[in-house]
Amino acid sequence: MLDLASLTDFLSQPRRIVITTHHKPDGDAMGSSLGLYNYLIQQGHHTHVITPTDYPDFLSWMPGNGEVIIYTANQELSARLVAEAEMVFCLDFNSLSRINELGEEVRKSSAYKVMIDHHLEPEDFDDYRHWDINACAAAQLVYTFITDQLNNKALINKDVATCLYTGIMTDSASFRLPNTTSAVHRIVADLIDAGANNSRIHELVYNSASENRLKFLGHCLANCLEILPEYNTAIISVNKADLQRFDVNTGDTEGIVNYALSIASVRLAAFVVERTDRVKLSLRSKGEFPANEICKKYFNGGGHRNAAGGHSDKSLDDTVAQLKLILPEYKKLLIQ
Repeated sequence: MLDLASLTDFLSQPRRIVITTHHKPDGDAMGSSLGLYNYLIQQGHHTHVITPTDYPDFLSWMPGNGEVIIYTANQELSARLVAEAEMVFCLDFNSLSRINELGEEVRKSSAYKVMIDHHLEPEDFDDYRHWDINACAAAQLVYTFITDQLNNKALINKDVATCLYTGIMTDSASFRLPNTTSAVHRIVADLIDAGANNSRIHELVYNSASENRLKFLGHCLANCLEILPEYNTAIISVNKADLQRFDVNTGDTEGIVNYALSIASVRLAAFVVERTDRVKLSLRSKGEFPANEICKKYFNGGGHRNAAGGHSDKSLDDTVAQLKLILPEYKKLLIQ
């Protein structure tokens, strides 16, 4: 294991570093990864960001994005860079299974492994851990890692600030979730002072949808939304034919579950989608309802109390039926 003094000493000279994040990276995954990347390159570190899979186009504008290596498209190069790395930063995930085949490359690497994460129950694969389940985003923890642990706030330039702001904004649902504390707002203020253009970032992330994506959203709300008033629950279920019909791309389904949660009476919302290999679930909840407990207990997943995900090897219809059968167990929490 590394202590902070050893880590700081190790990073005092240029190193070969890999940064990676979870499967199908979201705004926080890419924002924290590219934020850390733009910090490390200022110090002369030979740094590469490797993602396990592709990610949404609406995140491709961030500084450093052009240098990102996608593992599924460049497996040989990715494996070589991980094998040659002296340190691997693992951001916004805490189990190597979350990075698919890339996880085995990281596991067998002799590099020091640094975890920066805010999810429950971390796997014990790391040599140094900056972990806080109360943080609203991994990008928040990258900020405190740089400023408080490495004492290098001066190196949070415009590029670093832009990426970290994006991560915090997206994972806090535009600063609306309960863990968006006053400390988070102070961090965001620092990032704006450092050059993050908050209105422009919001525009690039949230106002860049394709026509197909908007039509798909309309289809989901008009034809795929089911309300279960006796459980204050809403379910949107989408099959593969729907995805093909609207030419749905990576990122096009992101955030749709929140429309179901926006219904006044709904305390639990689910977006259930039939993918090529399995059925994926995304759950959102209000208040104290444990969406992560359902995902962990029944759907091979987990996450945060109000935002969690999982998957099922059953059919789409059977997965939705299973979810409905679970609801009576939680009825008291759902009808409060």
